[in-house]
Amino acid sequence: MSHDALDAFFRPASVALIGASTRPGSVGALAARNLLDGGYAGPVMFVNPRHTEIGGRPVYADVASLPQTPALAVIATPPATVPGLIAALGARGTRAIVVITAGFGELGEQGKALQRAAVDAARAHGARLIGPNCLGLQAPAIGLNASFAQLLPPPGRLAFVSQSGAMATALLDWAAPRGIGFSQLVSLGDMADVDFADLLRYLADEPGTQAILLYIEGLREARGFIEAARAAVLNKPVIAIKAGRRAESAKAAASHTGALAGADAAYEAAFRRAGILRVRDTLDLFDAAQTLACTGAQRGERLAILTNGGGPGVLASDALADAGGRLATLAPQTLARLDAALPPTWSHGNPVDIIGDASSARYREALAALLDDADVDAVLVINCPTAVGHPLQAAQAVAEVVTQAQPQRDDRNVLGCWLGRHSAEAARRVLVEAGIAGYETPEEAVRGFMQRVQYRRRRDAVQAPVVAQPYTDIDTSAAGRAIDGALGAAREWLDSEEVDRLLGAWRIPVPALRIAADVDAAVAAAAAIGYPVALKIRSAQITHKTDVGGVALGLADANALRREAAAMLERVRAARPDAQLAGFTVQAMVRRPQAFELIVGVTRDPSFGPLLMFGHGGIAVEVQQDSAIELLPLDAALARAQIARTRIYKQLQGLRRQPPADLDGIVDVLLRVAAMVTAHPQIGELDINPLLADARGVLALDARVRVAAPPD
Repeated sequence: MSHDALDAFFRPASVALIGASTRPGSVGALAARNLLDGGYAGPVMFVNPRHTEIGGRPVYADVASLPQTPALAVIATPPATVPGLIAALGARGTRAIVVITAGFGELGEQGKALQRAAVDAARAHGARLIGPNCLGLQAPAIGLNASFAQLLPPPGRLAFVSQSGAMATALLDWAAPRGIGFSQLVSLGDMADVDFADLLRYLADEPGTQAILLYIEGLREARGFIEAARAAVLNKPVIAIKAGRRAESAKAAASHTGALAGADAAYEAAFRRAGILRVRDTLDLFDAAQTLACTGAQRGERLAILTNGGGPGVLASDALADAGGRLATLAPQTLARLDAALPPTWSHGNPVDIIGDASSARYREALAALLDDADVDAVLVINCPTAVGHPLQAAQAVAEVVTQAQPQRDDRNVLGCWLGRHSAEAARRVLVEAGIAGYETPEEAVRGFMQRVQYRRRRDAVQAPVVAQPYTDIDTSAAGRAIDGALGAAREWLDSEEVDRLLGAWRIPVPALRIAADVDAAVAAAAAIGYPVALKIRSAQITHKTDVGGVALGLADANALRREAAAMLERVRAARPDAQLAGFTVQAMVRRPQAFELIVGVTRDPSFGPLLMFGHGGIAVEVQQDSAIELLPLDAALARAQIARTRIYKQLQGLRRQPPADLDGIVDVLLRVAAMVTAHPQIGELDINPLLADARGVLALDARVRVAAPPD
């Protein structure tokens, strides 16, 4: 969607409300009142065949009767009327339409058919549609309230795009007493046409918007969303809250990777790849709104803490360390300046504790000194209510310093935390009026600071191109034959020999392996490989062999192998009488007692495509819950960052007398698996578990691969 196409929504030359009403409490009445009361200077026209006048304005019987073509039309009429109204508006030349009406996709096939007809009618005339089932939109800078929200906020530099009208009104209600304004507020509703990607493309270049908040329940076109978000993040912060993160998958996946890489993991990976910051709950979303509305670009990561109470300063320091932030080291000249201005009992370091009896003058002098320090990138000012302190006067002093230093602050933010309720309310209002982000606790303030820091980090990461590793040592024909063999036999899981050929073709290290149709053949295979060996059952119906007693390790000779093979057949037949047994797999026994057991897996998300998982493997992989997910494509930098997000990463770097594992080898396996599933879209799921890793290298000890016809 072009920038001009969405301009008609947010800068319309005229507006028409179809379904305007005088019935108290109706959506048509609320929308009409909002359009008249918001201060919008352009023509406002109403359509309703049962009225002749609303609010002193004439009401027209139908779209054809309107005296001019509306640039923006808002529809609040029953669902059955909407497609025809859109067609009539489109025929007149209206290109921006908001459908507030509910009762479409959420009401079964008839509603879905109406929604499709509405979209078709809009597209037939080159019009775009927001909604249906939405709150509407607001553009406060021009006084446009094309919604049935209860408030129109003041103009600001923060845009909010929400699938939920209730979340939009909740944020408006929270922001009003704090004086937080918005550039645009959009309720997308069912997203029949205009979606998050469209709005992100528009807001990325919209000069009045300096930050974007998103409330997301689901995405219509995930890859387009990622591309649009990456472009937006290069210009301004994007923060999202995703609802439904605990929802279970529709079907339980058969592999470990499928069980761990649920829908929320896909969104988490997508947000990270797009550079979007994610918040987890409503309070965090509100805090993010405060931060983005009252702070600017953050030049660095070094925070100075100024406080009149040692305890809150320590809590802020702890929160900063937990979040991966940095305390600023104060320059010698700053320390000397503070020594001259503060009592001898001040903390002589960062946090700068100016003692509980701190006056407004003490706050003023200390803050000015910190803002003059080139090694300080931001300042958090904390005030604790004391019997001898004056919170309001302290806030006024901070506001004065910030206002005076504004031209010289050079992308450095000042954040305020006035603790308490009774004595802090007036002080917080002073901070808000001065454009200073204010928080109720030190931890909230640190989270706000870190959102700016994390945005810088993610923006820098987004700017780095993803350069996938090219491989010239792959036997693609052998890999293809392994996959085609299973598909030709109508099997969804590759057998052990096919998995061995597939991994071998992609040069992923595997132990020596032979297939045996019976016990005698297994003995012969073991003799060829060399004892000790591992013995595993072969069956297309058995994915997790250990669960049914289908694995025996460390068999030292032929007698042990025959004994274990007979016992294994008995165990497996008892556990899975439905399974067809096809003999055994004989594998060289790997003895690497210091090796870590890892897992590398792939599953395909219906929205985001292939997801690559890395983590702590072994038989307790679900219990460990230690994994990280990445979208494809993948390069070495992304793979290393993925590994570093797991808890086992620290162990891989070396543990006591245990040498570090071969991290380069692990990265190589991740890149080869990523390239493999890209080259072979028939691979639907893959688990390498365990992938052994130690100082000697990596080895795929066991693997499962599920295949199907290539997805669309």
